[in-house]
Amino acid sequence: MSETRRASLYRMVMPDHTCPYGLKSKWFLESQGYTVEDHPLHTREETDAFKKEQGVSTTPQTFINGKRVGGYDDLRRALGKPLPDPKATTYRPVIALFTITALMALATSMAVFGTPFTLRALQWFIAFSMAVLALLKLQDVETFSSMFLNYDLLAKRWVPYGYIYPYAEAFAGVLMITNMLVWLSAPVALFIGGIGAVSVFKAVYIDKRELKCACVGGASKVPLGFISLTENVMMVAMAVWMIAETWGAA
Repeated sequence: MSETRRASLYRMVMPDHTCPYGLKSKWFLESQGYTVEDHPLHTREETDAFKKEQGVSTTPQTFINGKRVGGYDDLRRALGKPLPDPKATTYRPVIALFTITALMALATSMAVFGTPFTLRALQWFIAFSMAVLALLKLQDVETFSSMFLNYDLLAKRWVPYGYIYPYAEAFAGVLMITNMLVWLSAPVALFIGGIGAVSVFKAVYIDKRELKCACVGGASKVPLGFISLTENVMMVAMAVWMIAETWGAA
C-alpha cells in the first residue's frame, strides 16, 4: 500500500468570515489525495498570533511533511497545478457566451416548435448573443467605451457613440428575439454591425494592430480579431435576413 500523504492547514474560520482560499486549499489537498489535518483559526487574535509565529502576512498556510508550502496559489504551484495567468489572452469568455446562447436558442426552438433545429433557432442564437454581449458591455459602459475608442472608426470621430453602442445592440437584440418592429431593429443592427465590421477589419487586417476586443466588456482579455469580426458580421447577416423576410412576406 502507498503511504498516506498528509498535510496541515491553518485557515481562518471566524463567525463573520470564513476564508474562501482556506476552503479551496482544503478541497484541493483532498482532491490530490492528501489527508488534511485542519487547524481552524477562530478569532482575529488567534490568527494574528499564528501569522506572527510563522513570520507570514496571510492565511491560509499549508504545511506538507512539516515544511511550509504557503498560501493557496503557492500550494497549487507546489503540486504542479498553477493558476491561469489573469492577464493572459483567452477566448474562454466568448466560447462560453456563444455556447450558452446557442443552447438557449435550441431550447427555445424546442419549446416553441417541438424541434431544436429550425431556422428560427439560428435567428434566436444571433439575437440572444447580441443581447448578452450588450449586457456584458453595460456592466461598465465607461470602461467599454474607452476600449472601444481604440479601434471603432465612428467612435473616434464622435465619442458619444461609444456610450450609445451597447444600448443600441441591446435594443436591436431584444426586438429581434420578438421578431417585432423589424423596420427599426434591422437598420440599427445593420448600422452598428456594418461600422463595427469595417472598423475591426481595418484595425486587425490592414493596420495589423494588436488590441483587446471590447466585445465582451471593457475588462476583456479576448484579442481583437476574428471573434470581434464575427460578432459584427452576425448582426449584419441577421439584419439583412430579417429585412428580406419582411419584404418577402409583403
